Amino acid sequence: MPALNAARKRQALEALAAGRLKDLVKQYQLEVDDLRQRELLVEALADGRRVDFAALLDDLKRDELKAMCSALELDDSGKKKEVLVERLLNGEASSDGAKGKSSESAKGQEGSPPPGAPPTPARQFSGFSEMSSFIWSLADLLRGHFKHHEFGSIILPFTVLRRLDCVLEDTKPKVLEKHAKLKGGNIKNLDPILNKITGVGFHNVSKLDFDRLKADPNHVEQNVLSYIRGFSENARDVLEQFNFAEKVGRLERANLLYLLVQRFAEVELHPHAVPNHVMGSVFEELIRKFAEQSNETAGEHFTPREVIRMMVNLLFIEDDDVLRKPGIVRTVYDPAAGTGGMLSSAEEYLRELNPQARLEVFGQEYNPETYAICKSDMMVKGQNASNIVIGDSFSKDGFAGHSFDYMLSNPPYGVEWKYVEKFVKDEAERGHAGRFGAGLPRINDGSLLFLQHMISKMKPAKKGEDTGSRIAVILNGSPLFTGDAGSGESEIRRWIIENDWLEAIVALPDQLFFNTGIHTYVWIVTNKKPKARKGKVQLINGVKAFRKMRKSLGNKRNELGDEHIDELARTYGDFIVGKDSKIFDNKDFGFQKIVVECPLRLSFQASVERIELLKEQKAFQNLAKSKKKGAKGEREVEEGKELQRAIVTAPGSSMRARSTRTETSSRTSSKAC
Repeated sequence: MPALNAARKRQALEALAAGRLKDLVKQYQLEVDDLRQRELLVEALADGRRVDFAALLDDLKRDELKAMCSALELDDSGKKKEVLVERLLNGEASSDGAKGKSSESAKGQEGSPPPGAPPTPARQFSGFSEMSSFIWSLADLLRGHFKHHEFGSIILPFTVLRRLDCVLEDTKPKVLEKHAKLKGGNIKNLDPILNKITGVGFHNVSKLDFDRLKADPNHVEQNVLSYIRGFSENARDVLEQFNFAEKVGRLERANLLYLLVQRFAEVELHPHAVPNHVMGSVFEELIRKFAEQSNETAGEHFTPREVIRMMVNLLFIEDDDVLRKPGIVRTVYDPAAGTGGMLSSAEEYLRELNPQARLEVFGQEYNPETYAICKSDMMVKGQNASNIVIGDSFSKDGFAGHSFDYMLSNPPYGVEWKYVEKFVKDEAERGHAGRFGAGLPRINDGSLLFLQHMISKMKPAKKGEDTGSRIAVILNGSPLFTGDAGSGESEIRRWIIENDWLEAIVALPDQLFFNTGIHTYVWIVTNKKPKARKGKVQLINGVKAFRKMRKSLGNKRNELGDEHIDELARTYGDFIVGKDSKIFDNKDFGFQKIVVECPLRLSFQASVERIELLKEQKAFQNLAKSKKKGAKGEREVEEGKELQRAIVTAPGSSMRARSTRTETSSRTSSKAC
């Protein structure tokens, strides 16, 4: 039997169910014009250059492998999956007792590369765990030479660099040819021309790549620096945020630079082998683990991808019909973008819903390393990298004057904004012409500042037109409950509800996030409520919508399954009162603090018994004492005794003649009850 070439791959894939083919296409993020056409799914998966077919077979069930063997007229007997995989890859039967080769050894058997072609990387990853474990293991090389808190700033940029290298690999010869032809000519800005060749928003004009870096160990430092300089400016900015050039020199002095180059050159990080959503999850996992190892707090609570999918479903659900229109263009913004996970998930959702739609993503991030990762991810996917800016969203609004169709974010919880207090207060003094006109929360939590910032970027909603904006934001319990009537938090909430912008709040389970186990809430805020929701707020209880993870990741012990995401989306979309859904009028949330004043009632008794008790009080006795000596002291004592007599005789002779009690009452000006 022949080996598994493209034609036989198609024949084998035809044995799979349509649902499985669709899942595999999504897993490898393949572009297919119509997911309903089976032949297009098969054709995309059969392209050996884009899919690691050995890993694909490893992911299939035994029954599916048997069906593929039958379709290729191979022996479909045997209980071990690896035996069936080997038969499919090698095109021949092998006995049940024979130990199947691993998928690693089976890779790359479609044929040898043409003469002069660079060597194919020996290792591809079967999934998220294998890849993150490999990259994490490279940190062991740095022990003894670098401090723990420096590991991430070395391993992460190397991972980014290798990712960019793999993305440009296929188009590198054409870029070099075009650059040599146009260099020094009349065209001053070659970037648009070269970027068009790569198909992404960046390029590299250096003749070097990881294979050539590995082939020259004697000049590795100067070659790495030269290779970095060959990138277009936007890609260089990514590496500069890590201060990577300085790290290269230190690695060379520690005799570690070539070793890292060699190890990274051996792995495949092209998006065809490592889809973008997997790469993003790996980056977030590495950042979390590096922060934990160095006993530091990451600061951000990276949002698990299943939580993001749930948020995106809620964000887009009211606009599904509009988003299906051919050629539609929409914008999405995240003011606390992190590594870009939310932006990527929104883009994937829209592409799946409507392959002809385009979502332009915008984000701002203040942490240089996560900003660099976010920007590189957007470049790889062909997004405009200039739409990702660095800086604090409070003190430096990177998109002043801009408005967006959709916004979603998971801002830091309970983080002080004292460091930008002046900027925030100056902005608040502008009233509603600025971003914080509704009020300022207490200094130790800026969550409601993020929400006001996002609301300030909503597009105006015009009656009868498809305008306005929708926001999904994750907040902890503090913005929901903190603050008495009249406080900054309460005034911000009142402003949102009175403008009829709050559409729904979804309570999520605890232990969903990597760095915190607290309960969180998704707020849906919009100025384009459908008619049925006007004047209403829906509260959804999703605290039980989770399943336990087999292995914890930091504080993350629970996760949302597809069934839970569908359930929450359905509860939200149905907009009816049920067990886990309550609907209230806006006015139900309104309250004011009213001070009720009443007279202050004092009672006293003027009687012989009370006067005798008064004489025993220490304060009364001290009136006739003095710390002064001599005549001054004697004079104070006499004055005190006179005061004592006046107090005792104040009620008058009529009181002394009577032994009955007299009660009186007096009013003060006012006192709150």
